[in-house]
Amino acid sequence: MEKSWILALLFLHILLKDPFFYVAAGLGATIGNGAGGVGIGNAGGVGIGNAGEGSAVGVGVGVGVGVGVGVGVGVGGGGASGGGGGFWIGGGINGQNPSGSSATKLNRAYTALQAWKSAISDDPLGILSTWVGTDVCSYKGVFCAYQQFEMGVTSGPVVAGIDLNHANLQGSLVNELSFLTDMSLLHLNSNRFSGKIPDSFKDLSSLQELDLSNNLFSGPFPVVALYIPNLIYLDLRFNRFTGPIPEDLFNRKLDAIFLNNNQFDGELPESLGNSQASVINLANNKFTGQIPFSFGFMGSKLKEILFLNNQLTGCIPEGVGLFTEIQVLDVSFNSLKGHLPDTISCLQDIEILNLQHNELSGVLPDLVCSLRSLMNLTVAYNFFSGFSPECTKLFNRNVGFDFYFNCIPGRNMQRPQPECSIIPGGGLSCLRVPAVQPLACGSRIISPEPDSHPTSSSSP
Repeated sequence: MEKSWILALLFLHILLKDPFFYVAAGLGATIGNGAGGVGIGNAGGVGIGNAGEGSAVGVGVGVGVGVGVGVGVGVGGGGASGGGGGFWIGGGINGQNPSGSSATKLNRAYTALQAWKSAISDDPLGILSTWVGTDVCSYKGVFCAYQQFEMGVTSGPVVAGIDLNHANLQGSLVNELSFLTDMSLLHLNSNRFSGKIPDSFKDLSSLQELDLSNNLFSGPFPVVALYIPNLIYLDLRFNRFTGPIPEDLFNRKLDAIFLNNNQFDGELPESLGNSQASVINLANNKFTGQIPFSFGFMGSKLKEILFLNNQLTGCIPEGVGLFTEIQVLDVSFNSLKGHLPDTISCLQDIEILNLQHNELSGVLPDLVCSLRSLMNLTVAYNFFSGFSPECTKLFNRNVGFDFYFNCIPGRNMQRPQPECSIIPGGGLSCLRVPAVQPLACGSRIISPEPDSHPTSSSSP
């Protein structure tokens, strides 16, 4: 899942909360009046502003976004701006001199960025050639902001964000970056940074998004990330982190947790069920043990969770679906065994359910195949012995349904009979007869079909 929506919502949230918020950066000028809307003009600026007359001049290259009374789209001359102001992406500030406290912050930012520059050993795209002089707001990839308060009081500019995605920089992070206490986002994906995350990052009191994905970071889980007080987006995927993940990870107020494609191992913490995240990706690691029982009782905020390609064993926890509105659930390429829990039939918002390449068994029941939002159901490479009539209807609903290499009599491309003579996980408690009573799914009641029974008819 991409994070552009988070960044957009973050700026929109700031703007709605305080219409006098500005972010300035870039090369070129943007001047405009209007009621708000989206404008992309010759200056290449982006403006977010209030309705009414007014103008703002900024130096920057970027995209313009306007918010006002109503939303409009304009292409040409200067984007959108208004009485309140706007933001531009690129470098520079809106022509105002820094205040005393702002000047101090910019001096500290200069110290931090120069220290970081000295720790970068390779810059093939020449990004850092602009990191010269004390005007840090003109540095490429550095975004400055100032805030105008009531009674006309205006703070000077501060560093509000750093975005060096795909810059291919090689080096390490430095302690001095913690000086940037007004920075709300730090995006460094697709570089060659290595080493550890400095413990001083806990002082980044305004940081909400930390993206370190697709780098060369290694060592244990960077626990300091859990002590960044306002962090909501944590992306560590495609690195070389190892070892277990801390229990406290799922007790934080993170909305997005991306840990996939590392070398994390050990058992998943039982605190998983406490997570407030809407997206959790744990794929392509070396996690072992069972999926925590608490997973079955996560809240409705969770929309996507991926466990695929680990070394998980045991049953899919009973309770899955009771209190969730999951849209994507992927447990494929593990060693899960037993029957599906009855409560999986409560996943009425599920769109993608991927169970392939496990050792699951039993009959795929009507209530799973009749899930109303289902777009793709994959159960291939398991030991299912049949599926109910409702599952046959999936082909007529244009739902992707892959059931190959199971143990279903009369169906094509199934396992050889000797493989089906012994069902894996014979001693597990999740090998049981599915319930025939209605299930209470949160606030919903799901009643089984009266004619539920397995079928072994020939292939459709």
